[in-house]
Amino acid sequence: MPAERSGYTVTMFLIDVSSSMGNIRTVELENSAGEAQTVEMSNLEWALQYVKLKIQEMIFNGRKTDQCGVIVFGSEDTNNIINTANGGYNNVVEYIPIGQPNASTLAKIDALEASTTAGDPIDALIVGVETQARYLANKKTWTRKVIMVTDGESPIEVEDWEATVSKMDDLNVGLIIVGVDFDDEELPYTEPNKSNMKRTNEEFYKTLTSAMRSGVLGTCAHAIRETTAPDIKPVKSMLMGTVLRIGDVETRSDEAIELSVKASKCTAMAKPKGWKKFGLRESAENDAMEVDEDEEDEADKKAVFAQLRLRSEYYVNRNPATEEDGDGDTKMKQEDDDENLLEEGSGNSDAPKNESLEKVEKEDLVRGFKYGTTYAPCPDGQFPKLPTRKGIDICGFFPAKNHRRELFMGEIQYIWAEPSSPQQQVALSSIVKAMEEKDVMAIARWVSKDGFDPKMGILIPTLFDNVDCLLWAPMPFADDVRQYTFASLDRLINKKGEALKEHPYLPTNEQLDAMDKFVDAMDLMDAGEKDEDGNRLPWFETTQSYNPAIHRVKQAMFHCAVAKDIVTNPLPPPHPDLLKYFDPPKRAVKRARDAVEECKTTFKVKEVPKRVAKARKDGHSHAQDEDDNILLLDRKRPTERTQSQMSIGGSTSPTKAKALANAEDSETEDEDEEELLLEKRKPNPPHRGNGVPLPTPARSVSPGIDPGRAPGRIVGNTYPLKDFQKNIAQGDVVTKAVEDLSAVIAEVVMRPFASRRADEMLECMTVLRKTCLEEDEIDAWNVFIRDLKGKCLSKPGNSDFWRQVKEVGKDIGLIGKQEAKKHGGDSAVTENEVGEFIS
Repeated sequence: MPAERSGYTVTMFLIDVSSSMGNIRTVELENSAGEAQTVEMSNLEWALQYVKLKIQEMIFNGRKTDQCGVIVFGSEDTNNIINTANGGYNNVVEYIPIGQPNASTLAKIDALEASTTAGDPIDALIVGVETQARYLANKKTWTRKVIMVTDGESPIEVEDWEATVSKMDDLNVGLIIVGVDFDDEELPYTEPNKSNMKRTNEEFYKTLTSAMRSGVLGTCAHAIRETTAPDIKPVKSMLMGTVLRIGDVETRSDEAIELSVKASKCTAMAKPKGWKKFGLRESAENDAMEVDEDEEDEADKKAVFAQLRLRSEYYVNRNPATEEDGDGDTKMKQEDDDENLLEEGSGNSDAPKNESLEKVEKEDLVRGFKYGTTYAPCPDGQFPKLPTRKGIDICGFFPAKNHRRELFMGEIQYIWAEPSSPQQQVALSSIVKAMEEKDVMAIARWVSKDGFDPKMGILIPTLFDNVDCLLWAPMPFADDVRQYTFASLDRLINKKGEALKEHPYLPTNEQLDAMDKFVDAMDLMDAGEKDEDGNRLPWFETTQSYNPAIHRVKQAMFHCAVAKDIVTNPLPPPHPDLLKYFDPPKRAVKRARDAVEECKTTFKVKEVPKRVAKARKDGHSHAQDEDDNILLLDRKRPTERTQSQMSIGGSTSPTKAKALANAEDSETEDEDEEELLLEKRKPNPPHRGNGVPLPTPARSVSPGIDPGRAPGRIVGNTYPLKDFQKNIAQGDVVTKAVEDLSAVIAEVVMRPFASRRADEMLECMTVLRKTCLEEDEIDAWNVFIRDLKGKCLSKPGNSDFWRQVKEVGKDIGLIGKQEAKKHGGDSAVTENEVGEFIS
């Protein structure tokens, strides 16, 4: 379907106001929250919603060449051009003459009411076509449309209707008949208890529209739904003439080329419509109101709203001591916020809040342009412009493979050859084909008019079936391009310049494989619906996606024009097409479920607890640093001595004692309960195995802190020593506790910024060695300490921590035979090995 010309359309609305249109119906509505409700209105009021939506679309576009007229039939009066000249065609009124619609057009349509008589739709059709033809007598290229809204209950004179169809086809008139409660197979809908008159008329309308070149018949419910649906209307852009130059046409005209070309828009940026601000205006009469005025007069007074105007006022700070910049210059303040939106004609303004600010007039100011942190004054209002010349100058060519598509800055435009010059078309086509063959693009400088600022961009060769052209894409200047470099994600270099192969920041092969599976599972190319052959289609289609902000604002504005009362007729929810891509496809989510769980396990994903900042005495809160969340598990835990200081003189308050007990309970849960940290919290409290609800932790002990236990461990990374001692006290999980604490120490020591927890890890090692001596876990300790030494002294390792271990000495070194024998154990390590190991 070829794109219509922007605007240049006259639409005639034929509205049936016969007595049957006054019948009351119940309409089901749905507000923005999805709640259903019903409201009673007449058939005419319901059908006029479609008419007002179509007219509001014209007002929304704001084209002077998009015009409409309204003719009503079935009215008690008669006033149309055919009746005035020749008589006949009764009960047809030209209600609104053809013109550009505005707010008053919608107000007049709202005033329509059903009459007590009936009118012939064919008479209205003939009057509408004739009125349109006379208005467009000298505008043969304009598009002609006729939209009839009726309930089909009025009698129709069907003689010579073929002549009317022939006349409309000769004038290229498109007809749309919107019927109230007409049968529709797409909805589907069939009206029950339909009268014989309506059934006969509906069959005639089907015959009439099918006999025309451009005729459509539909039901009102479907028409309203389609009108509110988001839509992108392709239109033709106006051709703007310019010149394309290669080389210097002034000094070296023999080596230069100059072509006459036309530019048109390929894409155009769309934005949501803005809202105008209005405020309540009180007249002088209201201010001087008499005291003994009647209450009835008070009720008759209506609130008058006026559009608010923006006004800028300038102030200078006369007290430099309170507000200066780095150079000691006085700042100038421009007020243009909503507080300065004053009514038109109002002479009052709010005084500046700062008494040191003094108002200055705009004429006393000098315009300045920001340059870095300072302003460069420009007394003339602008700096001298370059002596530019209108046209597009090609500065050079570069390989297309070097093109960076992310640098596109704005709208794309077509560059066509002069349509009326075959020579220019051949020349441009030769340039385009040569660029395509060499696989190059052109750097171009575009000046829209003489003396205007130039724009830099690129010209891309484009070959269509019947025409060759260039695409213009604006690009930034070199000074405007910012290079934001960051370290490689898969290559780390230490301070010595050596590449690291193992590091906590480098992904492992297992992690890479898990992420590959997740990415493959989320493939959307086969996540859509099936086609006729049973093949899966892509889930996302660019042509079926819309900007929710633009169309939702548009829907709200249109609803305000259609609904008389927002309470009884609330704003409906967004159209389903706007919400189509809000949720991921179920097929992809189901397919990726296993991959997501594998990623959680491989990357050790845990729910990040919400941190509550403690209030300071002065009322301020500590601002979180960027690394606060990253280093959450690397911080030192509060020692037991610190926690014991919560009780003074051996007495603890009941609240604090209960809080400490709850903290202990919450940190000694079994493995199954700790896995709940990976899932979303449920509203019901968790229970122990015996069905007793777990106690609720008190706020004083920060119940939201994650113990940092990996799956399968009973010792966490956050409070390892505390978890270890609690499990040792149980007596039946000693081996597991020793194994887990050994793994935690090795992990923490090998992490970045491990020096922050060095003292804590040394304390953990001291307690662990003592426990291994007493609980006959000597071999486990010796294996752990040897493994830890190897990791610390390897690259990248942590040689600083091992130096601290050596400073402690044999107290946290290998356990030899003699020491083991004193505690009733056995060891294969000799005393010489003990000394050599720690030295």
